[in-house]
Amino acid sequence: MKPTVLVAGGTGNLGERIIKALIARGAEVRAIVRKGSKPEKVEYLTELGAKVITVDLSNAEELKQACQGASCVVSALAGLHDVIVDSQTKLLDAAIAANVPRFIPSDYSSDFTKLPEGENRNFDLRKEFHQYLDQSPIAATSILNGAFADILSYGTPLYSVKNYSVGYWGDKSDWKIDFTTMDNTADYTAAAAIDPSIPKILRIASFQISPNELVSVGKDVKQQEFKLVPMGSLEDFSASTKEERAANPEGEKELYPSWQGKQYLHSMFSVQNTPLDNNRYPDVQWTSAIEVISKI
Repeated sequence: MKPTVLVAGGTGNLGERIIKALIARGAEVRAIVRKGSKPEKVEYLTELGAKVITVDLSNAEELKQACQGASCVVSALAGLHDVIVDSQTKLLDAAIAANVPRFIPSDYSSDFTKLPEGENRNFDLRKEFHQYLDQSPIAATSILNGAFADILSYGTPLYSVKNYSVGYWGDKSDWKIDFTTMDNTADYTAAAAIDPSIPKILRIASFQISPNELVSVGKDVKQQEFKLVPMGSLEDFSASTKEERAANPEGEKELYPSWQGKQYLHSMFSVQNTPLDNNRYPDVQWTSAIEVISKI
């Protein structure tokens, strides 16, 4: 009998990939979408083979009915407090009410459990949700993937093809940064969703690479010298980012204000995914740093 997995946030970039990976692994997939979701997104999920259910996320009974019979609920919701805390709490309550045995929250990130409060707004929202989740009578598993590898293509001070430079903070030019592609994250999440014995936390990375190694790989791939640029201390970086946040309160309503991007960079040099659980599912084909950088 095929496992039935319910996915919330399936119209998003990661959510679509999780649904595709689940179907490839033989699962029956239900995708719940908000009323008013883009028709082309809903059509795409249907074409993939998912059963799409339109629900009002504020309606407990609708959510419960959607969850009935599922072996796992996977959240790929993205947003601020109203989504990560409020909507996810409603989804969790519905899963519990429907006697779903397992729940995977939308935690895909660096290991926020090791970061102090105030260093990353979006991670703090996850911590707030976990205060409720950790007291709930359901087996929950966080999948921590470090940074999405896409960030290497964003032209940040960390890795800039335009400037042929690699930046680092503190004395961490040899610090191994965790990167995972969205496809690897989705495939691993799908494998975990149909695995009845997953632990509370799974830590993964497609590759771990230091600024010094990024310089070397960048040179090899682009046939161009890259310069290593010290960006100052992590303490000063944190302080300046907090000052920028305080000076731009309108950013609290944005998912990715400029200061949030800086908070992500700070977290990448502050915590590492150790130990890695990459080997738990041997069929996941991990993407290399060279493969990612070659496409930038």
